[in-house]
Amino acid sequence: MRKLRTQRAIAVLASVLLVGGVAACGNSDTGGGGSKDDGKITMGFSQVGAESGWRTANTTSIKESAAAAGIDLKFDDAQQKQENQIKAIRNYIQQKVDVIAFSPVVESGWDTVLKEAKDAGIPVILTDRSVDSADKSLYKTFLGSDFVKEGRLAGEWLVEQKKGATGPVNIVELQGNTGAAPANDRKKGFGEAIAANPNLKIIASQPGDFTRAGGKQVMEQFLKANPKIDVLFAHNDDMGLGALEAITAAGKVPGKDITIITVDAVKDGMQALADGKFNFIAECSPLLGPQLMDLAKKVHAGEEVPARIETEETTFTQEQAKEALPNRKY
Repeated sequence: MRKLRTQRAIAVLASVLLVGGVAACGNSDTGGGGSKDDGKITMGFSQVGAESGWRTANTTSIKESAAAAGIDLKFDDAQQKQENQIKAIRNYIQQKVDVIAFSPVVESGWDTVLKEAKDAGIPVILTDRSVDSADKSLYKTFLGSDFVKEGRLAGEWLVEQKKGATGPVNIVELQGNTGAAPANDRKKGFGEAIAANPNLKIIASQPGDFTRAGGKQVMEQFLKANPKIDVLFAHNDDMGLGALEAITAAGKVPGKDITIITVDAVKDGMQALADGKFNFIAECSPLLGPQLMDLAKKVHAGEEVPARIETEETTFTQEQAKEALPNRKY
């Protein structure tokens, strides 16, 4: 009798352990975003970094929009390093998220990790910056600005302003990160726009990495090496703002002695324009969050989306900046 009771106790214990083991496996399976059964979309997002006011506003837009859309956001800051982004994307693949979105640090070198995401059945959305992959099936869509157009608009404004110039107009250019889409494209667009005017000459062009510190440092070098600088074209406001410090320290008046053209139109840049320290800004809006979340829902549902979605943007002169500043969101 005692032996029978022992056998029953062992059987009950084994049953309990079996149920507990199944439950534990179930909890482990639902740990990844894409494997949840609650219907909530999980997005893995890899951000370039926090190098500028534009990027900070972009990150805020994405985080706030994800919360408003009911999307579970897994966010990673790549700190301007491609290897960090590739690692983050692979982590998202392992976690089985529903959608991956990222703003590429540079244009090249993404095919392998994007193919891994495709093989895992996870759709990818590019935001703000593109990649140069020949295989367009590796991502669903690209949401962002037309950087070539931004550079062209900056160049066209300068051509109009200097159309009566009889002598050479010396231009220096503060580029963004080497290899980054906005740096490549803005340089291209600006160069194309001024090419028809032989008086407009770019005498120096160097990366300032989209940061104020970089803009200041490179502008100091430009000023030492080039006694006559008429125009500065900065690929973003932050580099232009850093350059202001170098120009002022050199005893020159920004906006008068040196015409300053930038891209972005963040609040600090717009204030500099309103104050007459900048002369012209081509807008690049960072508020991509709402559009990104809408796209995430569509691609997760298997809907077809355009391969290229462009954000709506404009340009600003001093008077237009004064008018826009009170209601500026970033």
